[in-house]
Amino acid sequence: MKKFITSLSMLCISLCALHTNAQVTGEDLHARFGIKGGVNFSNLYTKDGDENSEMLTGFNAGLFAKIPVSRHFAIQPELYYSTKGAKINYNSFLTKGSTEFNLNYLELPILAVVNVTDNFNIHVGPYVSYLIGGKAVNDANFNLIDFRRNINNEDYNKLDAGIAVGLGFDIGHVGIGARYNYGLTKIGKEQQYLGNTYRFPNANNGVASLYLAISFL
Repeated sequence: MKKFITSLSMLCISLCALHTNAQVTGEDLHARFGIKGGVNFSNLYTKDGDENSEMLTGFNAGLFAKIPVSRHFAIQPELYYSTKGAKINYNSFLTKGSTEFNLNYLELPILAVVNVTDNFNIHVGPYVSYLIGGKAVNDANFNLIDFRRNINNEDYNKLDAGIAVGLGFDIGHVGIGARYNYGLTKIGKEQQYLGNTYRFPNANNGVASLYLAISFL
């Protein structure tokens, strides 16, 4: 996965350099601004995979700008609210149950958009997001360890960063698309307990999303 993400990043940088240096003449190019939103399907992933996690359904909503460099290439910054997280199940000799992480981010991707045709595009680029809130809800068969608490700075990293890749279809001022965002930073901070170092959750964000976009001149 890391090799794949590195390759996508290098492709994005190469495309940006190629098209930025090219002179565009005789084309009617103008920036577009708009609103977008849709549904998220989020999960949390560990290094070796986690078969005990369950996907959560959420949403995203915000603004975007599409700035053309040529007829076939554009830069698209976005700013939107996005929900992430997962439900993680556990079973030990002491207790069994689940913890549901509901994480709310303000996200800023900068995408390189390649227009394969007039109506179809692929896009890829980095993103950074800021954790603005959320809750961790534990449901166990042993009531003393049930809890519902707000996410805070002490236990969770405020910043998340990663790579986004997707495709879109545009018809006039309306667009639909699908995207996958993979986080490169861990959700939980490193903490010490009885001389041992741990993270909880020791996982990365992963979000698949479907969206609808409406642009204006």
